[in-house]
Amino acid sequence: MNETIPPETMTGEANEGKTLAGSLKNGLAVLFASNTAVVGLILVLFWVFSALLAPHITTYSPTEQDWKAPNQGPSAAHVLGTDELGRDIWSRLAHGARIVLVILPVTEKFWLPGGTAVWGVLASLLLGATLGLLAGYRGGWMDEIVMRLLDAMMAIPIILLYLIIVAAIGPSALNVVFAIAIVGTPGVARLVRSLTLDIRTRDYVRAAETRGESIWYIMFVEILPNARGPIIIDAMLRVGYAIFAMGTLGFLGLGLPPPSPDWGSMVAKGREFILAGSPWAALWPSLAIASLVVGLNLLADGLREETMRYR
Repeated sequence: MNETIPPETMTGEANEGKTLAGSLKNGLAVLFASNTAVVGLILVLFWVFSALLAPHITTYSPTEQDWKAPNQGPSAAHVLGTDELGRDIWSRLAHGARIVLVILPVTEKFWLPGGTAVWGVLASLLLGATLGLLAGYRGGWMDEIVMRLLDAMMAIPIILLYLIIVAAIGPSALNVVFAIAIVGTPGVARLVRSLTLDIRTRDYVRAAETRGESIWYIMFVEILPNARGPIIIDAMLRVGYAIFAMGTLGFLGLGLPPPSPDWGSMVAKGREFILAGSPWAALWPSLAIASLVVGLNLLADGLREETMRYR
């Protein structure tokens, strides 16, 4: 005789796994199980908190000039030194991190929460996931058209594609977001397509088709949530690539317009004074870019290793 087990008699572990708190706890357990991921998290959190607290942990404005102290090394007054215009390097690094990770300046007086790199990756995820779902689930001529167009885009070197887009529409925060989104879309689409080809054969997808659910419901409710793990890890890597791309564009003069504290433009300006015995203006922003990108890569690699281990 079969007995129905009341919900209250279920084990705590089973209930916990179905709650948001339980999912968060499991995710943190996976995160802290990897030393690589923890090191990456520390590096990323350092810049995230520096960006969030920039107005409170810096003494100077990022655009404030001290003509009496240009190209100075680290001192009590300026922790990391000054650039060629006497601007405090630490202040410019912290406020530059805000643009990368925390805020997106749309106009001089209006901004959106979420940094330039974050918005660029989110836009590429939205566009790439849609194309990848369509190509992987529908297949046939839809798959051929979408993938051949994306293959053509991927045939162009990434840096050259960035330069073409930004040079055509002009340097600004929004245009950098647009460039990151366009360049990142093919990679996201190919990843989502490969995941969709596997997931579309699962029983719950077949059940949704039998119920007569729409194609959009099946793609975004049944397939996409079950592919979120690899997509999230790939997104972390793409934020690092976007930050590196922002630094490259800024170095080439196609990043954020001055006097924005763009890390890439800081390196470009500072390198002119390296042989004059003042390497600080180029050294610190270079280390900032490297540490943040390495941190994101370590975090993503550590999470990927741990998630693969528990499969």
